[in-house]
Amino acid sequence: MMKLLLGLLLLGHLMVVTHGHPILEAPKTVTGPWKGDVNIPCTYSPLKGYTQVLVRWLVERDSGPVTIFLRDSSGDHIQQAKYRGRLLINHEVLGDVSLQLKTLEMDDKSHYTCEVTWQTLDGNELVRDEIIELRVQKLPVSKPTVTTGSGYGFTVLQGMRISLQCQAHGSPPISYVWYKEQTDNPEPTKVANLSTLLFKPAVLADTGSYFCTAKGRVGSEQRSDTVKFVVKDSSKPHKTNTEAPTTMQSPLERKSLPIFAIILIIFLCCMVVCIMVYIMLYRKTSQQEHVYEVARVHASEAKISGETMRMAIFESGCSSEEPATQTLGNDSSGEPCLDQQYQIIAQINVPPG
Repeated sequence: MMKLLLGLLLLGHLMVVTHGHPILEAPKTVTGPWKGDVNIPCTYSPLKGYTQVLVRWLVERDSGPVTIFLRDSSGDHIQQAKYRGRLLINHEVLGDVSLQLKTLEMDDKSHYTCEVTWQTLDGNELVRDEIIELRVQKLPVSKPTVTTGSGYGFTVLQGMRISLQCQAHGSPPISYVWYKEQTDNPEPTKVANLSTLLFKPAVLADTGSYFCTAKGRVGSEQRSDTVKFVVKDSSKPHKTNTEAPTTMQSPLERKSLPIFAIILIIFLCCMVVCIMVYIMLYRKTSQQEHVYEVARVHASEAKISGETMRMAIFESGCSSEEPATQTLGNDSSGEPCLDQQYQIIAQINVPPG
């Protein structure tokens, strides 16, 4: 039974996803500043098969809901004169029908209804609405901030056209006053009664410390932080650009390496030196061993060659094949053989000049 119930719930969910309807999304309450502007959100996600044909905004009055805005095939229509020039509905983004209301008054607080009508492919109409409560408050002014209108900063050259802007938030109208601090007087000097302090152009005498104050309909006066405004003489070249250094700096003084980089470089240099010394010693030892081997091989070859020649001489000079009677009978016949043998051995043992 439980599995069947879960299956039905899943099927119902799939049907809603497949054949869902547009859903309006809007907050329950919105708070706007008195004499300020407010945006009352109202959005939906466009779905295939649903075409928006009508948008209405209504406000709750004592007599009941009253239409203040209507959007149909003929265009946008503001139904109440009270809202003309103050009311705007977004039309750039499909699915966004939020209401923008300017210059809020205290009697603008009420319940607003966002209503959208769609037409389906089969010709039927679907209507959805959301109710939002609008609250209007008298907001006190916030602490003002000071900025430069052109983004140059607070240090400029003489002759430039520049402005300082003071901005605060709260229920309008907000009044602004600019002050300049004095070095010989604890009381600052009032220099302007506007939100923008304009220098056209800036002169050297404008250099100093400035701040602004903001006062709204509600709450106390608020003061900004003090800013240092500096005007430089454009006729004098900058010292940093014209003065040459008195002493030459080495590259290491201008830019020093980290200690770990220096240690790494020293270690690599030592490794390279050790490798080179090892290669040189290895090559020298190899050459000595090679010379020794060659000399030993040559000596062995010479010894073997000498014995061979000597044996050959014995065999050729005094052959055993001669008759014994000749060797025994005539002793003088053997002397030439011995002399030849000694001469050849002497020639072999004499080193070459």
